[in-house]
Amino acid sequence: MRIDVNAFLGRYAFRKVPGGSPASLLETMDRIGIDRAWLSNLSAIFWKDPTEGNSVVYLAAAQQPRFRPVPAVHPGLANWKNSLDEAVKREAPCVRADPSFYGVDPEGGEMRTLAGACGEVGLPLMMAVRLEDGRQRHPHDHAPELTPAAVRAIIRADSKVRLIVTHADREFIEQVHFGSTPQEAARILWDICWIWGPPEDHLALLLRTVGLERFTFGTGMPLRLPENSVAKLDLLEITPANRALVESGNLKAFRESDPGARR
Repeated sequence: MRIDVNAFLGRYAFRKVPGGSPASLLETMDRIGIDRAWLSNLSAIFWKDPTEGNSVVYLAAAQQPRFRPVPAVHPGLANWKNSLDEAVKREAPCVRADPSFYGVDPEGGEMRTLAGACGEVGLPLMMAVRLEDGRQRHPHDHAPELTPAAVRAIIRADSKVRLIVTHADREFIEQVHFGSTPQEAARILWDICWIWGPPEDHLALLLRTVGLERFTFGTGMPLRLPENSVAKLDLLEITPANRALVESGNLKAFRESDPGARR
């Protein structure tokens, strides 16, 4: 089983990105061997109310069992509790919030309150460090990247908080992991889409130093080439059993680490 926690439906606001339709995503999944994908609404990240795009991922998941919805929750809006309640009702595997794109302080009280509320209902909170390399960003794209300090502040907001952090590189992961207590670090799962493989071998290093159990498979498609994440695993000197942990086993264990977690 290979599960992609980091896939997107919709269009990117700043350049043409083909492949964001359900049909295109399924074609890609079939081509590179992805069994299931957790879908976020790419277009809605840039909307004033990103929760207006949640219906798209809910519908896609209802029509295709290989999709799971990742609805957005904006802690700066009055409807955020309703969005979280709906995610629980619809058995979403997690919810996402991208504070720097929403204009919300990543280390502020709104994000800490949301993180605590997610912990209470047993849902991990997903956040992206970035969506695109800074050298490629449009001049109108002013959203700052998430910082390691913000991730540490959010994981410390409540002992029940669990985070899935995507698009993080080696330096970012090391700053968070080694600046956290073991108990805090155990409540963070990192996707591999932005971690370099050979010849730098950042992924191999992190699996040894941070721990294999802290990583899960993600592609970032269609913003990133999904073959990249598969190739990094192909080039690792890793047993089939450990590879299976990265591809889905760690994610399953992470979801089951909370008594109230759903499938």
